Amino acid sequence: MATSVPALDMAAAAINLLPIPAALVAHREGQFLLLTVNHPFRLAGLGTTPEQSPFIAHIGQRLQAFIDGDALREEFPWEFGDSVDCRYYRVTLARLARNDERRCLVTLVDHTSELRTEHNLRREMMTDSLTGLSNRAGFSDRLEALMADEEQRARYAVLVLDLDRFSRVNACLGSMAGDELLITVARRLKGALRAHDILARTGGDEFGILLTLEEGPADADHVARRIQSALATPFRLSDFEIRVACSIGIAFGSSEVEDAEELIRHAQFAVKRSKVSGRAEAYQTQAFDIAREQFGMETALRRAIENGLMRLTYQPICDLATGRIVSFEALARWTDEDGVQHSPNDFIPVAEESGLIVPLGRWAIEEAARTLAGWDEQAGGDCGVKLAVNLSAIQLQRDAIAPVVERALSLNGLAGSRFTLELTESALVTDPDRIAAIMHALKSLGTTIAMDDFGTGYSNLAYLQKLPIDILKIDRSFITGMLADRDKIAIVRAILSLSQALGMKTTAEGIETNELGQTLAALGCTYGQGYVYARALEANAAFAYLEASAH
Repeated sequence: MATSVPALDMAAAAINLLPIPAALVAHREGQFLLLTVNHPFRLAGLGTTPEQSPFIAHIGQRLQAFIDGDALREEFPWEFGDSVDCRYYRVTLARLARNDERRCLVTLVDHTSELRTEHNLRREMMTDSLTGLSNRAGFSDRLEALMADEEQRARYAVLVLDLDRFSRVNACLGSMAGDELLITVARRLKGALRAHDILARTGGDEFGILLTLEEGPADADHVARRIQSALATPFRLSDFEIRVACSIGIAFGSSEVEDAEELIRHAQFAVKRSKVSGRAEAYQTQAFDIAREQFGMETALRRAIENGLMRLTYQPICDLATGRIVSFEALARWTDEDGVQHSPNDFIPVAEESGLIVPLGRWAIEEAARTLAGWDEQAGGDCGVKLAVNLSAIQLQRDAIAPVVERALSLNGLAGSRFTLELTESALVTDPDRIAAIMHALKSLGTTIAMDDFGTGYSNLAYLQKLPIDILKIDRSFITGMLADRDKIAIVRAILSLSQALGMKTTAEGIETNELGQTLAALGCTYGQGYVYARALEANAAFAYLEASAH
């Protein structure tokens, strides 16, 4: 049914009263007709004839589908203009009446201001205010967009770069100098990257880089080398010339990783390996699985310490000249809630890295003191042996050891001379002056100080002369197979000569035959420890062994 002229005039009048762009559009004989356009429509540059109208040019196909269809109303967003002056509209198509044929009313609501405000806020949220680079959220968004592109799978990589010792700049020169350094580092990194690489500041002194791999994984190595070269030139801050080193972790995109944050975490994990190796490291699944296993062990170990599931075993130390037991070394053992026994070689490094070595070490000192006091009670007096407890280098750094030992001795009524405290050479290397002060404090309690695993570390002989060390323990690696190895015999002789010159006694670890024990005694070694005497025993079995050996 054709629309009458009065009806058309009424529609035009209504359209002209609308405060938003509006037009009455018809489609007849394969051609669009702009029957009426209002003043806002013309001001918006949407055209007055079908041939000139960008609106008809851009959405004519959709408009025709609506006119030819049965729907009464349709809404959709539309962008008009270039990137500099783009307008954002909400377009509504509507029929004037159900039986109206071949024409529709078009209205447009301008949302440009709101959307630009929203885009600006989003850009601010995704941008690091200091460097102007994308922040962690913005970097993740860019990475997610790339990961969603099936064609780009396995053709990109994420690099995470962590500045080494950056905290010292803040501590020594102040936060403003630190900010200046970060801005300068960002500029150098930008210069070292290719035009299409994406750089972001993902943390305090951490940067993320999203690479498109044009020639495969080698691209990531090339970029890492360029970055390290760019940072090799010293930075000038105030009156200081600062050299900045960095650790770089690389994670390659793959179909197996679909989450952007997971891929970033993989690169961050590789950074930890880079800090150890001193070179850029790529993420390896096996290393991550080991780290995850260690994290699980840390959680279980924490529960074991809190719930009293740890125990000490005791291995005898004998006087090689007389065969008499003079001491026991306390060794930590752990059987978890599932009945699985964990080797100290596995859980002690986890305890040190996580800081659990502090509560574990305190427990070991207190438990050893309680055990020795219990033996004295069973013996009706001094049972005649000392107890040796190992001290970790991390434990010495983080805990006040002397007061802990003093309290354990006092609570159990023990003299300091009943305790031997063993520490490794690596403990001296970390902070020689502080460790020396701790050793003197322990010595003032009357305890015996032993250096464990001697010969495997980096001992400074000058420190050995100055420190209050009573016993050098010769590492089992020199003792095992010694009788058939002249070099090992020469090393053991040298250690024994050194200890005699410094007025120290010696303990040989890992003695497994009587012949080896007799040879060491003939060479002048003071004490021996190993399976030839006994393995590590539970507390009651150790006391029974002590009583049996005394008869």
